[in-house]
Amino acid sequence: MNTQAASVVAEVDLDKFLRDIAALDTIVDTWDDQQKNTVNALRLAIDALNKEAFARLIKALKSDPASLSVLVEAVNDPVIYSVLRHHALLKPSLNERIEAALDSVRPMLAGHGGNVELVSVEPPEATVRLIGACSGCPASELTLTEGVEKAIKEYCPEITVINRAKGICTNSTETPINFVSPFAIGKDKVWLFAAMIDEIPQNVLVTKEINGTSVLLARIEDRVVCYQNACAHLGMPLDGGDLADGKLTCPFHNFVYDIQSGECITVPEVQLHTHAVRVTDNRIEVSFT
Repeated sequence: MNTQAASVVAEVDLDKFLRDIAALDTIVDTWDDQQKNTVNALRLAIDALNKEAFARLIKALKSDPASLSVLVEAVNDPVIYSVLRHHALLKPSLNERIEAALDSVRPMLAGHGGNVELVSVEPPEATVRLIGACSGCPASELTLTEGVEKAIKEYCPEITVINRAKGICTNSTETPINFVSPFAIGKDKVWLFAAMIDEIPQNVLVTKEINGTSVLLARIEDRVVCYQNACAHLGMPLDGGDLADGKLTCPFHNFVYDIQSGECITVPEVQLHTHAVRVTDNRIEVSFT
């Protein structure tokens, strides 16, 4: 191969190959079933041949320590990596598996005006960010633990700690008053009556005892929030705290919380224990997690 030809090959990236393949697939989609079946059979036969050839090549390279190091370096090339992944000769990377986990929960989040993105991965920890309506939702902690965290740990058992970065909140007029985390909605949830909606004035903290559990209810604009009546600091009751300008202050050690999200402003690493809440026919119901 001459220098000019080699230069042309070097300039062709993975995206170019994928665009070419997609363009050909579009053409094949217009053919009749017999023609498409013939092309698919040919594609499968070529894939089987290439997979067997690559598998034998990898086996031979692995037998020699020096060659193995070359192989490990080679798979960093996106084209080589993509082809070997296509043939299932390489396991998906940790980042790919985490993204697959997030993809599994994104449809549920999108149905409630939210999303999630991967911020960083440093095993055994991963950091994600809830965005959209999920960021400012009072049930965001439930969204993280019951949806995102479970999905990541299922797909990636080596990730044992999931951290939440500060989210990007958007105010959506489509969010209903009984919005709760989508992961708090399910047949296995037991909903308990807490109060009628008119028992909870706007921007006033109300304490209720439900099945022996003391909870705090507050009605903030178009949402009702419910938290365990316990400061995230030392577990002291919060019902005697001051609620002003959307901030709840613990009466014992002055820890300050955002009443809409439960996030601690004093120590951002902690958060109030959130309970799922819904409003149906003016009835506020709570589900303990």
